[in-house]
Amino acid sequence: MRCRRTPRTDTIVGDVQRIHKYASRRLVALLAGVVLLTGTTHLLAQRGGGRGTSRPIICVYDCRDASAGADLTRNDLKTFDQLMAVQATAEQSAAFARIQQDIQAATTQLKTLRELLEKSPTASLQPDSGAGLYESLDKARTGSQNFRDSFSAAQKSGLKELIRKVSIADSDLGKEITTLNETFQARQTTANITGAAGSLDKALASFQSEQLALGREMSALPSEEQALTFHLVQVTTSAEIAGQSVSMLAAGEAIRTSVTDGRSLFNLRLVADLSDLQENITEIFRSRLNSSPRCGERIEVRQGMLIAPSAVSLAVLRLHHEHWICPPGAEHGGGGELPFAAGDATVEVKLSPSADPNGNLHLDAEIGRVDANEVFRDSMANGSLAATLAGQVSNLVLSAMQRGADLKAILPPAARNAVTIQKAQFQAGGAGQLRLVLDGQLQFSEDQTKEFAAQLKQQLSAQARSPQ
Repeated sequence: MRCRRTPRTDTIVGDVQRIHKYASRRLVALLAGVVLLTGTTHLLAQRGGGRGTSRPIICVYDCRDASAGADLTRNDLKTFDQLMAVQATAEQSAAFARIQQDIQAATTQLKTLRELLEKSPTASLQPDSGAGLYESLDKARTGSQNFRDSFSAAQKSGLKELIRKVSIADSDLGKEITTLNETFQARQTTANITGAAGSLDKALASFQSEQLALGREMSALPSEEQALTFHLVQVTTSAEIAGQSVSMLAAGEAIRTSVTDGRSLFNLRLVADLSDLQENITEIFRSRLNSSPRCGERIEVRQGMLIAPSAVSLAVLRLHHEHWICPPGAEHGGGGELPFAAGDATVEVKLSPSADPNGNLHLDAEIGRVDANEVFRDSMANGSLAATLAGQVSNLVLSAMQRGADLKAILPPAARNAVTIQKAQFQAGGAGQLRLVLDGQLQFSEDQTKEFAAQLKQQLSAQARSPQ
């Protein structure tokens, strides 16, 4: 079903063309796409749109209806001018394409090296075994730096955040290159070299991902054939966590970044909304963390919070605690327990998500700041209370994460055996909403790509037929 154009929409696009006579055909198409996307609901296949990239968009959720028309405001025109200001020149587009070629060469060489490491003993690997790999990586990094140095003042201003992310990814990549080189030079064990190569692979994938994000914003992607985006159908999952019903919404997109020997490589991003978990977290923590043993620490959760200041989340517990002492024999029912100390405490638990390539989620928990009286702080520092609290918090949050980001529920069948998850992190959404973000890759043959698209359309049709 194609996007419907209205007379109002056509009038707007015509007005924009008259206002911006100096704009290139591609940039006028960009604004037309913006206007159309502002007013489409059931868009399944649309050329153009997005941020002026002219890549095919297969949108299967969260699209608005064009029947109500669209209206172009001063803010829309300002946005259009800003988008025009950051567009790549012909020279920059060519430079970007060369960077992608160098990244692809490095990726292929790194894959070959890792396969060799799986088969060969350390003795067969010479210190210069990665010379070709280092050369490709150096060309990619140098090309990326020269690409960024070529930016105009308007591009530097409009792309500031994306440039920062590329710079960070480039720095991380440089560190992993140095580590692998030093590991080779020291002739360390195969396990050490394999681990260093794996870390370099992740850093290279992150560098490529940030580079592509920058290129998309500048409309510098090499070809329309190569650039293709699939938006996944939104999936809502309900789960019972510690007696509380929690609803989680997951969505995502897959963006094709290269086509080699008939196989397409897609960057995949999945986002699970955990805001309902946040709203119910106090009762969830109370259900599992409240404890009142006759002897020892009695804990009552007054308030619980989940916040995402960065890729790591914080669980904040506001507790009332009482420490009870039992005379010898009282712990076996003899009675006579006595209160020793009581007070309120605030405990922060740092939660760091991760995922293996198959999408299995993990959550590391570490006790951070503790504001409490001396007795409670001593119990946290010297006993098992800290480990118990961290473990219980981690298990509760991880249970929700696993249900909300279940790949089998989110991905169509064609993608489930083709996906590799590379990174998991928390992200703050609007109004402090907690989100779980999974980044990975999909590899498809041409037939698998078509099957994937067909299954997405089937999911949309089934969703449309289901009662609301």
